[in-house]
Amino acid sequence: MNPLTEKLRLRLDEDQLTNCMRCGFCLPACPTFAETGLEAESPRGRIALMKAVTDGLMAPDQAFEDQMNHCLGCRACEPACPAGVKYGQLIEQARDAIEDHKRHKPLVRAARHAAFKTVFPHQNRMKWVGRGLRFYQKSGLRAAAHATGAMKLFPKHLRDMEKILPDAAGRGVVEQIGDRHPAKGEKIATVALFRGCIMDVLFTDTNIHTVDLLTAAGFEVVIPREQNCCGALHAHSGEAEGARELARRNIQTFKAAGVDYIVSNAGGCGAILTEYDHLLHEDPQWRDDAVWFAERVVDISDLLVRFGRKLDFGRDDAAGGTEPVRITYQDSCHLRNVMRSSDAPRKLMRQVEGAQYVEMTGADRCCGSAGIYNITQPAMAGQILDHKMEHAEATQASYLLTSNPGCLLQMKHGIEEHGLSGRMEAVHIVDFLHERLNK
Repeated sequence: MNPLTEKLRLRLDEDQLTNCMRCGFCLPACPTFAETGLEAESPRGRIALMKAVTDGLMAPDQAFEDQMNHCLGCRACEPACPAGVKYGQLIEQARDAIEDHKRHKPLVRAARHAAFKTVFPHQNRMKWVGRGLRFYQKSGLRAAAHATGAMKLFPKHLRDMEKILPDAAGRGVVEQIGDRHPAKGEKIATVALFRGCIMDVLFTDTNIHTVDLLTAAGFEVVIPREQNCCGALHAHSGEAEGARELARRNIQTFKAAGVDYIVSNAGGCGAILTEYDHLLHEDPQWRDDAVWFAERVVDISDLLVRFGRKLDFGRDDAAGGTEPVRITYQDSCHLRNVMRSSDAPRKLMRQVEGAQYVEMTGADRCCGSAGIYNITQPAMAGQILDHKMEHAEATQASYLLTSNPGCLLQMKHGIEEHGLSGRMEAVHIVDFLHERLNK
C-alpha cells in the first residue's frame, strides 16, 4: 500500500468524509470553484478525492497533493453545508498527512524548520524578527534595496508584499504599555488580550488601540506575557503537532490568568483559538482545559457589541473635519465562517457618527490572503484579489476596513495594484474606531 494512503486513512475523519451528501450547496460558496468551474477545485470535489484515496480507488499522486494545497482554507463551505461537514478539519488532516510523508528539497525544508520550529513558537525570537525588519526599514537598507534594483532578485509577489508592509515594531504591546489595564468606570469583566505574533510585530498600535477600546467599554484588560503564537499557520500548513504544542502552552498561560474572556483582534488567530478543543480532543490531559479555553475566546467586535458599554464614536477631528466619510468592509473568512461573527463589526461601523457604511458585493468571499496562500499560490490569489478590488472600487468608499492582519495586507496590496492609492485606504476596524473614539 502507498505509505501516504495509509497515513491519510489514519488521519482523515471517516465520519466527516461520509457525511458529505454531494449536494453541491458548497459550490457557489467556494472561491477556487468560482474562479475555475472545476469540480476538483470545490469542497465536494476535494472530499471526493480524499474518499477515493482512503477507499483505495486512486493513489495520492502529485495532482492530489496540489488540489489539497490549492484550497484557500476559507471555510465558506461550512455555513453553506446542510450536513454540517467540518471541511476545515478534513483539509488540515489531509495536509498533515501529506507533510508527514513528503520529503521537501533542502531549501524548503530549512525554511519550514526555521518558520515553524525556530521562530514562530518563540515570542522573543519574533521580537528579534521585528527589530531586524525595523532596522531594514529605517536604516536606509530598504531604500538602497529599491534604488539598486536588488529587490528584482525576488519574485514579483514577494516584492509587492514587501512594498506594503507597515513599519515593524521593536517592542510589542506589553513592552510599550504594560500587562494590566483597569476598566474605565464600573468594571464589567476581566478579559485577556491575545496579542498574536504577527500582530505584535507589524500591528502593535492595533493591539494598543484594542486595549483602549476595551477599557473604555468597561473591561479590565490583562495581557499574559507568556502567551505564544496561536498555531494557525502550523495547522493550515500540515504541522498539526506543532499547533497542538502551541495550544497547550497558551491554555496553561491563560488558565493561570483567571479571566472571563480571551479577546482576539485577528480573525485567523481567533478561529484556531476557538478550535483548541478539537485540536486537543484526543489528549486526555488537556481535553477539559482546551474546552475551557475555547469557550472563552471572542472577537473584540462581538465582545464590544454583546457585553460592553456603548462607546461614542463621534470625534470631530478624527478625519480632519466633519465631512461624511464613506466606508466599506471586507469580512475575515475565519471570523465569519468559523467564529460566525459578521453582524458585530457592521453594527460598530454603523455607530460611527459621520460615516456612511456601504456593503461591498462579495464581502463574504475570501480576498486571497488566506494565511500565506498569497505567497504559496500567488496566481490564484491574484486572480481572486482582482475581482475583490473591482467590488471594492464600486463602493466608492474612502476606507476599506477589515478584522484580520492578513486580509489588511492583501487589501493594501490590492489598492496599490489597482491604482486606488489616495482614493481608498485599507484600515483595521480597531484603528478606525479608535481614531473616532470620544474618550
